[in-house]
Amino acid sequence: MTARAASGREIRDDRGSVTAEFAVALPAVLACLALCVGALYGAVQYGALAGGAATAARLEGRGDDPGGSIPGGAAAVTEREGRTVCVRLTAEGDTVLSRLGIRLSARACALDEAAVG
Repeated sequence: MTARAASGREIRDDRGSVTAEFAVALPAVLACLALCVGALYGAVQYGALAGGAATAARLEGRGDDPGGSIPGGAAAVTEREGRTVCVRLTAEGDTVLSRLGIRLSARACALDEAAVG
């Protein structure tokens, strides 16, 4: 819509432009927010995996059962390399990160006391 000013020039009506700009910007803001939440979730999950892998490696090195130290939804693989025992935990399950093709994994090693003594 246009209106005429006292000088005879047309003045454009800007009503609705904020709504249009908001409609264009909202999906981008929501996508950024979703990525931030996903990254935060991934960092927390990686911390749990790293802590669980370290504890499981120490327990495995002592000859104890590391089952209680493995977080839920994680698959554990134990590898023995010379005088060390290593545990790799990999997050499993359907999460936002797995849908993006990102697999979280943590590996920790400890001295294998059975091989030393």
